Amino acid sequence: MAKRTKKRGKETEINESWLLPYSDLMTLLLALFIVLFASSSIDQVKFQKMSQVFNEIFNGGVGFMENTSVIDNPTARTDGMTVEQKAYLRDQAQLKQIQSEIENFIAVNELEDTFSAKMTDEGLLLTIRDSILFDSGKADIKPENIPIAQELSAILEFDPPRYIVITGHTDNVPQNTPEFRSNWELSVMRAVNFLKLIIDSNPNLDPKYFSAKGYGEYNPIATNETAEGRAKNRRVEVLIQQLVKKDETTTSETN
Repeated sequence: MAKRTKKRGKETEINESWLLPYSDLMTLLLALFIVLFASSSIDQVKFQKMSQVFNEIFNGGVGFMENTSVIDNPTARTDGMTVEQKAYLRDQAQLKQIQSEIENFIAVNELEDTFSAKMTDEGLLLTIRDSILFDSGKADIKPENIPIAQELSAILEFDPPRYIVITGHTDNVPQNTPEFRSNWELSVMRAVNFLKLIIDSNPNLDPKYFSAKGYGEYNPIATNETAEGRAKNRRVEVLIQQLVKKDETTTSETN
């Protein structure tokens, strides 16, 4: 009698068909993270290149990514400031540097008693006591001080150019001479003569950026009741205007 052969148990088979969709899933997740990273970047060129690659891989170049765009925002903030705010701060730093140069000019020429420079809301203001520039009641620059004005003209050369306003002021002592019938006329001519000397001393200065005006006695900075106060009021001011105003407009928009 033949021996019965013992049947072997069925071999356990491992189904690996799930590996393929799993790998596809991981690929899709990787693609998703890459797309999210690219779309969060402000680099539009990089995003468009990435979009093109994945469109070609997944759907032959046609899909939602082709119509996706990154919108450039001209007022985008970086480091918590707009581009305009950064431009204003750069302009203020440049004015501070100009102030430092003028203060050095004042110190070298020992003009501390007659010259001063300070920052204002309109720009850098240089104040000059009239005693160093003019004789009493006169509008002609003293010949011995012309070299000082010529040296100052070199400091007023900027790139890009800045608007500069030269203003004359007087005390309240009335003027009634054949040359000047009022303090207005005297203050204006002092400003004009000083402006002309500055322009003529430096051929690199463009006259269109310069202007002159006079307030006469009507914009005092001290009392006119004392000799010391009247001396302070008799002055010429040189305003070096800022290129960018605090409200983020340029001076060219308002001139």
